[in-house]
Amino acid sequence: MGPSLTFGTLRFIVVSLAVFAQIYLFLRFRQSVRSSGRSQRVKSAALVLAGSVIGLLFAMNLFILIRPVAWVDPPAPVQALLFYLPAVWGFGSILSALLLAVFQAAGGLARAIAGRIRGPAPREGEPPEDPGRRLFLQAGVGAVAAAPLFLSGYGAAWAGRSHEVCELTLPFGMPLRVVQLTDHHAGVYMTRNDLRRYAEAVSALDPDLFALTGDFVSNSIAFLPGCLEEMSRVRARYGTFATLGNHEHWVASPDRLRSLFRQHGVPLLYNAHRVIRTAQGPFAVAGIDDMRIGNDDLDAALKGLDPSTPTILLSHRPEIFPEAAAQGIALTLSGHYHGGQIQLSLPGGTTSLAHLRTPYPEGLFRIGESRLYVSRGIGTTFTPVRLGARPEITVINLT
Repeated sequence: MGPSLTFGTLRFIVVSLAVFAQIYLFLRFRQSVRSSGRSQRVKSAALVLAGSVIGLLFAMNLFILIRPVAWVDPPAPVQALLFYLPAVWGFGSILSALLLAVFQAAGGLARAIAGRIRGPAPREGEPPEDPGRRLFLQAGVGAVAAAPLFLSGYGAAWAGRSHEVCELTLPFGMPLRVVQLTDHHAGVYMTRNDLRRYAEAVSALDPDLFALTGDFVSNSIAFLPGCLEEMSRVRARYGTFATLGNHEHWVASPDRLRSLFRQHGVPLLYNAHRVIRTAQGPFAVAGIDDMRIGNDDLDAALKGLDPSTPTILLSHRPEIFPEAAAQGIALTLSGHYHGGQIQLSLPGGTTSLAHLRTPYPEGLFRIGESRLYVSRGIGTTFTPVRLGARPEITVINLT
């Protein structure tokens, strides 16, 4: 099964939902204000204030999404006010609007059914509507609207920063401890302090090999030097190797990227491989460019490599896996999809937008004797919120 939802379609859906959410929430607020017992002056002031706040937050979030913000390591209060607050509103408002729309539709349907049962005329002696019940319903609607915003804030403030170490053991032909980081997305939501914390966590895991599988930055080349400097702090027995993701290609040319990686001492495998000799025998690490934005070439990456040499392939996107398996590559490491970043747990299993776009959203896959592992990564895109898909440091013990 191939991807069924393109990036352009996904972006259109997200932006459309965001615009709908702003309009819908304002209209619901206006309806609530107009039905209140406040003076006309107070009502007008409340509507102007609400419209201004909603418009400002939406505009700020849209600006962050479409324009490169090259503010390296902003102060925490500024980061919270200018970046996190609009982002939390942007994501939370979509969920709030969708929930309220569902409740409104369900309520309208219920009233229509009740009206057909009772008939259009009120029953004789029927008591007037209870004001307390109306207040209770309004409070319930308010709670429904606020809950996604609190959930979004939680996903940005806590869940998005609480990583887990995912450790597994796979056959390879020799003992090797590989630690993988992917999808750093260094930027206003992934600061240098955050990156240093991850580098220290990786170092504590004592890797033989440190694998970096792309998307080092979010939307500006200004963050790449700091990211590479922090990653170069990790000392792995057989070295650190990296490959490019799509975000790198969006912010700089391949030549500029290769130059920066060389300057900061992080070997970049650009459709190339390295053979590493150990006391247990040789193994190879190969890397290809991004499959959609870059110029991937698996044949070039494997050129001259003995097919009997156990090989680890680094590819930002996991869709290379069938081709890698056909080439006899033992292990492919990928990322890109963040495990969906926002996951929903349904009775039939877990789902996310990533599950609609690829057959390899996260976790371990196998074709014959070849295996693919897709990490959820540590960073975020579109929104700094993660729910149900915690940031991941991957440890693979090869045997």
